[in-house]
Amino acid sequence: MMMKKVIAVLGLLTWLSFSAQSQSFFVLNPERYKPYIDQFNADDNELYKQYIPNDSAWQFIQSNVPLLDCPDKNLELTYYFRWWTYRKQIKATPDGFIVTEFLPSVYWAGKHNSISCAAAHHFYEGRWLKDTKYLNDYANFWLRKGGDLRSYSFWISDALWSFHQVKPNSALLTDLLPDLIKNYQGWETGRMYQDKYFIGKNPDGLFSTIDDRDGMEMSIGQHGKRPTINSYMYGDAKAIARVARLKGDKQSEKLFLSKADTLQKLVLMKLWDNQSNFFKTMPYNQSKLVDVREILGYTPWYFKLPTQGKGYEKAWRLLLSDQGFKAPYGLTTAEQSHPKFELTYEGHECKWNGPSWPFSTAVTLTAMANVLNEYEQTIIEPRDYFDQLVIYSNAHRRVSENGRLLPWIDEVVNPYTGDWISRTMLESMGWRADKGGVERGKDYNHSTFCDLVISGLIGIRPQDTNSIVVNPLVPADGWDWFCLDNITYHGKTLTVLFDRFGTKYNKGRGLLCFSNGKLLAKAESIQKLTVSLE
Repeated sequence: MMMKKVIAVLGLLTWLSFSAQSQSFFVLNPERYKPYIDQFNADDNELYKQYIPNDSAWQFIQSNVPLLDCPDKNLELTYYFRWWTYRKQIKATPDGFIVTEFLPSVYWAGKHNSISCAAAHHFYEGRWLKDTKYLNDYANFWLRKGGDLRSYSFWISDALWSFHQVKPNSALLTDLLPDLIKNYQGWETGRMYQDKYFIGKNPDGLFSTIDDRDGMEMSIGQHGKRPTINSYMYGDAKAIARVARLKGDKQSEKLFLSKADTLQKLVLMKLWDNQSNFFKTMPYNQSKLVDVREILGYTPWYFKLPTQGKGYEKAWRLLLSDQGFKAPYGLTTAEQSHPKFELTYEGHECKWNGPSWPFSTAVTLTAMANVLNEYEQTIIEPRDYFDQLVIYSNAHRRVSENGRLLPWIDEVVNPYTGDWISRTMLESMGWRADKGGVERGKDYNHSTFCDLVISGLIGIRPQDTNSIVVNPLVPADGWDWFCLDNITYHGKTLTVLFDRFGTKYNKGRGLLCFSNGKLLAKAESIQKLTVSLE
């Protein structure tokens, strides 16, 4: 106990020293956004405290987070709310900092209450924090300090590369390269689960897993060669090849590029259904795909796996359909027209056969942003991304016992009513200890939101080179102004703003990108900018 207290105190002193450093806000005044944090604190029942308690939340956020200013104050509120909940999940341990998924301890977690299922989301979201020590430690924890890497599907190599794209750290990645390779080989070797399900690489080259180990229990498509695990392994192979290139390891680079190429071809050949225009699961010991289209079928675009010009983008039509995945409070996990689509408050509290899960919404919107940035197609447009992000933002709410509408993030939401299904069920069970205890899913860290705003909506697209692409997905006839200030990227502090008339921020008209207060690029309207940081 004494050792834990010493570690916590030393860590807090380090953080306080960092946060005392001068901040660079070129356009926005941080004090304008402090009332959000004050209100979150005032409304909160702080049941579980970790490294940064509520009374230190504003100091942490002001020191670490890019500031967002936009006309949609509900979306703006959700943005700050998600950073407020993210810092709750930063945990100091004897093995360094980790990022948790649940605040209370749950029996299915690993060391220090860690869970690998959503850990890649933690890296994608946390890469925008100014201070890198949290994710540096977290990477070492998973690979060298007892993290159970393969208890759930986890695209760790891709996630670390995404972190590196924002905060370059070649020394960290090249040092961890042997561990990343070893982890990939562990997936290839595979293992039996419950003595009947194989998780790993099959003789045909595709990877299989069960839906529960994919973090998607009780899905309609169930177990087998799922688009998820195969896309994750493709993304990891590509990332390992990039790290090997950094290290000058040409042999490993060539090997993992070959693995990625082979897996890409297999996914496109075997998991794409030409009849229904969708990526699907192939059950164990079968050659026929399941008959259901599930939102996990968009996962390949998260890693830019589908090739151009082959018609794969037709799958995105289903995202815009009320018979497909579109719903008032979030994207459904299965197509609504399927006979096994279900919304129920009986049985298991976590089901992927219909309800909306922030985890899959985050994957899908990241994939959607990739399509709009990287693919030539006519199926979806920026307005579709914008609309879905607003729906996702508005789902971050709960009506309190006294009738107030509170910012909220939990496990699984009813896509038609906005009710948090698992919370309602667990409360009716009396918050059983064997289910995780009181408010198990409160402030649940199982998805991204801020990264979707930063890299998708505002369009800060990280690059492998010392450059930045800015391509906002705000519709041309949408907002007249927005600003993202104090973005730490490649050792510089960036500001991106759009001011249609030049009167909101008084820095000029149109879309502008600044580095440390110096104008780097501008355009009269919202469009794609490619900016060198040399």
